[in-house]
Amino acid sequence: MTESDSEQEVLRQWSRQHLDYVFSDITLLSQALTHRSVAQDDVEPTLEQETSTELGLHNERLEFLGDAVLDLAVSTLLYHRFPDSAEGELTYWRSSLVNTRALSLIGRELELGSWLRLGRGEVKSGGRDKTSILGNSVEAILGAVFLDGGWRGVETVTQRLFAARLEIYSVRGHGKDYKTLLQERLQGAGQVLPSYILEQVTGAPHERQFSVMCRVNERIFGRGEGWTKRRAEQEAAREALLAMDHASTDEE
Repeated sequence: MTESDSEQEVLRQWSRQHLDYVFSDITLLSQALTHRSVAQDDVEPTLEQETSTELGLHNERLEFLGDAVLDLAVSTLLYHRFPDSAEGELTYWRSSLVNTRALSLIGRELELGSWLRLGRGEVKSGGRDKTSILGNSVEAILGAVFLDGGWRGVETVTQRLFAARLEIYSVRGHGKDYKTLLQERLQGAGQVLPSYILEQVTGAPHERQFSVMCRVNERIFGRGEGWTKRRAEQEAAREALLAMDHASTDEE
């Protein structure tokens, strides 16, 4: 087995374990994990370079495709999972699931940082843990899955990546909100109750955007945004619940 074959086999094993998907064309996954800083050697490309074949060496085109694929896949999951939810609620949930920050959390769970191919300058600037790079790479992976396995492959991977998050959303059917669930969980564990801190308010008066962080025992467990402070607090509590579930899994 050559070194290249060995590297491809390692990628296949990672994909099987973390995505529940096996690539037929593993080079697509390799491209999805390659940042443009490698293809352009950390130099801003000229217009001529942008239109050259070098464009196919990094993941930006896959990111473009994955953005659309992921939006539809998550919409489909929400549509079938919550048949009694209104359009506005489904839209809000989708936006909280597929934004760059939310996708970067998935990227960290997948430990994408250690798998990304980055240029030297990007590595030095902390690119392996950058929210934008991790979130965009998740989209690129979905684009690669779509090209490799079509819609069936995308459904498999999306369900795997978003299962825990959809389960958190399903608490709505039990008549409880995320702040209540978080409070009950902490009380049951004998811990102090969470506090919600308003970080900033942006936007015009008629379209305010509130940013709130959820703190437990002086540690920030979640952040949330919304068009009301209450909505932002709910989102922060939801993210805190996910963080605690992820921490519990790591400890097992």
